[in-house]
Amino acid sequence: MTAARPQVVVIGDVLLDETLEGPVLRISPEAPVPVVSTPGQHYTPGGAGLAALLAANHAGDDQAVTLITALNDDQAGTNLLSLLSSAGVEVINLGTDAPTAVKTRIRSSGQTLLMLDRATPATTPTALTSAARTALRNASAILVSDYGRGITAHPDTRNLLSELAAHIPVIWDPHPRGSTPVPGTTMVTPNSSEAHHFATPGVSGQPPITALAADTRAGEVLLKLWKAKHIAVTRGSHGIVLVCTSGAAPVVIPAPAVNAVDTCGAGDAFAADIATQLALGVLPTTATAHAVRAAAAFVAKQSIEQRECSSPDTTHDILQRVARRRAEGATIVATGGCFDLLHRGHITMLQQARALGDLLVVCLNSDESVTRLKGHPRPIVTAADRAAVLSALGCVDEVVVFDEDTPEQILDLLRPDVFVKGGDYAAGDLPERTTIESHGGQIVLVTYLDGRSSTHIINRATSTTPHATA
Repeated sequence: MTAARPQVVVIGDVLLDETLEGPVLRISPEAPVPVVSTPGQHYTPGGAGLAALLAANHAGDDQAVTLITALNDDQAGTNLLSLLSSAGVEVINLGTDAPTAVKTRIRSSGQTLLMLDRATPATTPTALTSAARTALRNASAILVSDYGRGITAHPDTRNLLSELAAHIPVIWDPHPRGSTPVPGTTMVTPNSSEAHHFATPGVSGQPPITALAADTRAGEVLLKLWKAKHIAVTRGSHGIVLVCTSGAAPVVIPAPAVNAVDTCGAGDAFAADIATQLALGVLPTTATAHAVRAAAAFVAKQSIEQRECSSPDTTHDILQRVARRRAEGATIVATGGCFDLLHRGHITMLQQARALGDLLVVCLNSDESVTRLKGHPRPIVTAADRAAVLSALGCVDEVVVFDEDTPEQILDLLRPDVFVKGGDYAAGDLPERTTIESHGGQIVLVTYLDGRSSTHIINRATSTTPHATA
C-alpha cells in the first residue's frame, strides 16, 4: 500500500500582484517623470498565494500543497484561482464579499518605478468550512501566512491551530497588523523590522547594542511573549538568527551572497521552504539552514528573470538618455574600440576618459566589424559579452554597438563634447575628426600603457613555444 504524500497546508491572506513593464524612452513634458511605453502585463499570486506557490515548487511531486484563503469571485479572484490551480495548488476558498486586493508594480529595465496598492480594508474573519478543518487536521505541516487581512483572526481558526500546534509543525509568518501566533507554534519567522515592532515593549530602555545582538534580544522577547518553540529573525543579506526554547546560544546562519536589488518574496520563500522541510520530519535547525539557501536562490532566480524580461536597451534608448543628460548640462564624453579581452590598458584609458566629463559612452565594434579589422578568429569575446563587461565598470555609463569599421555614424548621432582615443595617434590621422568637430566637439588623446593590448595577450596565450619539462 502506497503511503500518502505529506500535506503542506498554507492558510492566510492572498492578493494579486500585477506587474507592468516596458521601456522608458522619454520624460513626460507635463512633469519630470519617466514615461513607460507599451508595457507588458504579468500576474502572480501574492501574500499567502505566493507562499503556497513557492511551497508547491519546493515540494515538487513529493508533497501536496493546499491553500486555505478567502477570495471574492471578482476578476482578480478568478485570476488567482487559475494561477494557483495551474501550479498544482489545491485552493479551499472560504469566500468573502470584500474585493480582492491588488498590488501593481510599474517597472522598467528591471527597476520598480512606482507601486500602486489597491488593498481594501481587512475583512471580517471567516469561519472555517468542514473541508478547511479536515485539511488542517490532515496536514503534515501548516504555514500561517498572515498579511493582516483577518483570515487568521477568527476564534475557531485560532483554537484549531492551537490544538494542532501540539503535534503538527506550525510555521507562522507574522504581519504587524495581523494576528499574534498561537501558543506552541513551532517556528515564527518575523523579519528584523517586524521582530522589533512586536518586541519593543520588552526591550525598551536597553542600552545600544550591535544589530545582531538587537535582533537576538528581540527574538528572545518574542519567544516568551508568544510561547513559541523557535523564533527565526530574518535579516536580509545578513541571514538568520534562530532563537530556541532550549536556552542554548542563538544559531546564526549567514545568507549566500546574491546580486539583486529586488528581494520581494524572499520571506515567503524562506517560510515556504521551512514548511516543506518540517513536513518531511527535518530538524528545525537543519530546515532553517536549507530555507536560507532556498530564499537566496529564489531572489537570485527572480533577479535573472527580471533582467531577461526587461526590454534590452536599443541604440535609440541610449541616445535618448544621452540627450536628456546633455539637456541637463552634462558634458558628454565618448570613446571607441573593440575591447576584445579587456585589460589594464583599457581600464586606464576609460578611467581617464570618464574624468573628462559627466557621462562616458563607449562605442563598441560589433563582432562583424572586429572580424573585418582584426581577421579571423577575432573577436575572442562576443559583442554581447564585451558590452556586459564594459557596462559593469564604474567609469562607463553607456555602451552602444556599431557595425561599421569606424564609429563616425554613431558619433554623428551622439554628438559628444569630447572624443577620447588612446595610443599613438595624431589628431589629424583620426577618421572621426571631421564628425566630432562638425558638432563643435574636441578630440583628446590620452596616454596608453606600453605592452598592453588584446592582440599581444592573445598571441601569448596561443603561443606554441614548448615549455621545459622535468
